[in-house]
Amino acid sequence: MNTSLLEQLQVITAEEQDILKGEAQINKEIYMEASSSVIDNRRLLDNGKLIQVRTHTRFVHFPKHTHNYVEVIYMCEGRTTHNINGEEVLLRKGELLFLNQHAVQEILPAEYHDIAVNFIILPEFFDQALLMIGEEENLIRSFIIGCLRSEDDKVGFLHFKVAEELPIQNLVENLIWTIMNDQKNNRSINQVTMGLLFLQLLNHTDKITVGKNQYEQELLLTVLRYIEEHYKDGNLTELANSLHYDLYWLSRMIKRLTKKTYTELVQTKRLNQAAYLLGTTKLSVADIGLAVGYDNLSYFHRIFRAKYQISPREYRTCN
Repeated sequence: MNTSLLEQLQVITAEEQDILKGEAQINKEIYMEASSSVIDNRRLLDNGKLIQVRTHTRFVHFPKHTHNYVEVIYMCEGRTTHNINGEEVLLRKGELLFLNQHAVQEILPAEYHDIAVNFIILPEFFDQALLMIGEEENLIRSFIIGCLRSEDDKVGFLHFKVAEELPIQNLVENLIWTIMNDQKNNRSINQVTMGLLFLQLLNHTDKITVGKNQYEQELLLTVLRYIEEHYKDGNLTELANSLHYDLYWLSRMIKRLTKKTYTELVQTKRLNQAAYLLGTTKLSVADIGLAVGYDNLSYFHRIFRAKYQISPREYRTCN
């Protein structure tokens, strides 16, 4: 992280000064009503803002709480230990933690060099990011939509172990800098940056943790990762055999978890990839159809038109 930005984040806050002088707990008035355990976005966000950042309060135990917003935590330096829905999560330098509104979180005391940034985000901030990551079924999209609908979703958190991924580190740092410096046009910049961040994170689904007790979501992540890597020539039988699951049981689980069949998920991935290749390469329509797994060019044309309402050639012309 940029040295000057890190130094700015490391400054001891007024609340931390009180803690170091002997205050034994957080200043609850900063975060929530006296009788509540829900951190209130109205106390942390300026009027009209959809996103804000603040450094995590160090030197004190942060008791169990939930949020009425989506929280994203980025570990700039050091580490912090969280208890989320009864499970311990160690967040290390360069890692990201996404929490939905219903996750019950508790944080052990952090030391001076443990610098974490908390993003306070209203769900509507993610509108642009959702457009950028498209309609394809994936765990990140499902998580965000669950947050948008304020559902008591089974996935309370997403833990991204992406410390070695430079593009992701750069995007998060840019997001922090833009918000802290209140740059002109920052809302649009921040929303696009978040969309780019999600696109980068989708390239590293092998580094997502959803919790040891989230069996169904781990299964879904495995299925979606398989489709991402084998959409051209993979099949459900091969996947079921590799996981040692009954084929029909796995098929029913996929339908229940995604509301789509395995074939529908694969077709969505193939057509999205075809649209991408039409817009970014000079490959012929026939070659693109083959590249995404369709030997029958007439069938490829038919299902492409059904999804996009125009032919592949017309799509290329329009884009």
